[in-house]
Amino acid sequence: MPPIPGSGLAKGLAVTLRTMTKRAHTAQYPETQPELPPRSRGVIGLFEENCTVCMLCARECPDWCIYIDSHKETVPAATPGGRERSRNVLDRFAIDFSLCMYCGICIEVCPFDALFWSPEFEYAETDIHELTHERDKLREWMWTVPAPPALDPAAEEPKEIAAARKAVDKAEAAAAAAAAAEAAQAQTQATDTPPATPPTTPEADA
Repeated sequence: MPPIPGSGLAKGLAVTLRTMTKRAHTAQYPETQPELPPRSRGVIGLFEENCTVCMLCARECPDWCIYIDSHKETVPAATPGGRERSRNVLDRFAIDFSLCMYCGICIEVCPFDALFWSPEFEYAETDIHELTHERDKLREWMWTVPAPPALDPAAEEPKEIAAARKAVDKAEAAAAAAAAAEAAQAQTQATDTPPATPPTTPEADA
């Protein structure tokens, strides 16, 4: 049986009418902000205190969009007769987000946890040069980095935390032992000291 002329149009209009009666699920951005997962790749934050200028992030970046400048400073010896040491001091750390492809390699290869993902994505600019974020701006993104997820209560304690806890316990035990030794020494000195005799007077001798 041949199809009735206009049946396809009628079916399409029926779908349209059914859809028009349902509530839309479109979020009206920017009035309604999207609920992004914590691990969203929005922008990269820099915690420069952890950066040792090892250049791993810049060398591994596929787009070469990370720019790092530094200089060396001499650190005096901590003890008399010790040797002076040199350390790298960060002068510039910039990321060009107009070139970045958000692969996350820089964050993965950083051995000192200086780079972090932030879910913030609202940093569009009218000038492409403004998409190069210097270290001051990268530092500001650190305030938007979400906290790490809680550890599994049944998981093994990380080695770094276990080592730090062991060092603290050892230092507290040494301090307690020193305090106990000082208290014992003070008690011994108080016991060995002879009692003071009152001065005699001529009236008392008579």
